[in-house]
Amino acid sequence: MLIRKLFKFENAHIVRNCTSDRCKRSIHGHSYKVELLLKASKLDHGQMVYDFGLLKGLIKDIFDSFDHAICFWQHDDPEYIQACKKFSARWVALPVSPSAEQFSRIFFFLAQQILASTETQNGEGDVEVYSVIVHETDTGYAQSFLEDIDNKQMGILSLDEIVFSEQVQSEWTDPLMYEKLKQGFKFQNPSVDLQVKI
Repeated sequence: MLIRKLFKFENAHIVRNCTSDRCKRSIHGHSYKVELLLKASKLDHGQMVYDFGLLKGLIKDIFDSFDHAICFWQHDDPEYIQACKKFSARWVALPVSPSAEQFSRIFFFLAQQILASTETQNGEGDVEVYSVIVHETDTGYAQSFLEDIDNKQMGILSLDEIVFSEQVQSEWTDPLMYEKLKQGFKFQNPSVDLQVKI
């Protein structure tokens, strides 16, 4: 079974080496919509794949990191990167270009890492990320699947290579959350008192 959670954020970037002259030469922004699709072969005690309320925690914090931020590819011109850091308190450095395609991979990867590091408390089953869809505009989106994440041709993704500015980190519920994630810390979902015994 699949469930879908929609997230929204505003972001600015340059997509180097693309065909469109406007996109590769000028900073521009989009109103993004991110669809996170989770799958499981069984339901929890609440008869859900994964409680939507749980997606308002770590995953929301990470996805919200991109809101009103500028994203840049770490291989871009050093002067451009320095200007992004100097003139924007909210920035995210990526190991890949900030295209819609790569955003879908980044969000898939980040959600996957958080779920793998979370100890569930309500009988959840084999919950995992099925797909991520990133709408860059009303008419265009990119969608990624598991086979796209470890695809070396598309670029290697690792937690160490995705860097969030100090301002972004300070706005997380737990400012140390990302460091904990990188170190293999196990996050725990809230415990649940069952009203009806199954």
